[in-house]
Amino acid sequence: MPRMRRQSGRLRDQPVVGDKKVILAAPRGYCAGVDRAVVAVEKALVRYGAPVYVRKQIVHNVHVVNTLEKMGAIFVEEVDEVPEGAHVVFSAHGVSPAVVAEAADRGLHAIDATCPLVTKVHREAVRFAKQDLEILLIGHTGHEEVEGTAGEAPDRITIVNSPDDVDGLEVRDPDRLVWLSQTTLSVDETMETVRRLRERFPNLQDPPSDDICYATQNRQVAVKQIAPQADLVIVVGSANSSNSVRLKEVALEYGARAAYRVDFASEVRQEWLEGVRTVGVTSGASVPEVLVQELLDDLADAGYGDVEAAVTAEEDLVFSLPKELRQDAAGNRDARALGGRVR
Repeated sequence: MPRMRRQSGRLRDQPVVGDKKVILAAPRGYCAGVDRAVVAVEKALVRYGAPVYVRKQIVHNVHVVNTLEKMGAIFVEEVDEVPEGAHVVFSAHGVSPAVVAEAADRGLHAIDATCPLVTKVHREAVRFAKQDLEILLIGHTGHEEVEGTAGEAPDRITIVNSPDDVDGLEVRDPDRLVWLSQTTLSVDETMETVRRLRERFPNLQDPPSDDICYATQNRQVAVKQIAPQADLVIVVGSANSSNSVRLKEVALEYGARAAYRVDFASEVRQEWLEGVRTVGVTSGASVPEVLVQELLDDLADAGYGDVEAAVTAEEDLVFSLPKELRQDAAGNRDARALGGRVR
């Protein structure tokens, strides 16, 4: 992702008692699923030429979407907006079988950039539905990921938005229930919802493994570590990014005096820094690192040039590309086609 034009000196260096510093959380930013999806759009534009259509935002980040639009991607809400026979990319959040069928009916060349961890949840939903289980899907109504998962078994899935929804749930058979979750939720809130569900339905079954993705968990763990040390935590991420919004909430829950979410460094206000010695910085899983670096540059102008890394995990996973993009037009395999570990 390219850097934006930066206005230096926008933030002033005001004196505080003690030394100023930034605690920079790690891991932060792009996860493997986001990286795969963004690279898929870029490679589709190279392989097939512009325009390439993308259903919904490929990932929930304003800068990423705007950059890909400049490269020739066209973002649409539904596949009926895509000309027949064109190439369309399904976003990292996944789609329902109905969307896949509609794209096929229109003769579209579909490229599925769904995060493999979301695909895993889809497969679990299908399997549980075949076992005649009712599925309680913990997630946010209207989120693309939840819509896609619910579409796998609409007659078997009930969405649970929060712990407060539990008391009002009506189920067919309390002894044949299983829960799944949106991958980008707060770990703490999800476990609280599960606890409340199990109080009402003691025979509630668990999925075979946690659905909340490793990257979401890692970023929340990192924020939990830096929050008690920070007078202010700044989360870089877009308002429609569920995991970015959660990071701000987690920071406040775990001791930060104040926390804000911004799309761009230019949104940071001078008054946020009054009396602040330590600033914690992190970013959501759909945020390119250039946006974090621009924030660090602005904070350095304000006297926060001392940057201390807080590393709670190492991430080295790379997901394989969609099968249509593993080779170029000449048949040469892409170096990262099958994914793996990067050391």
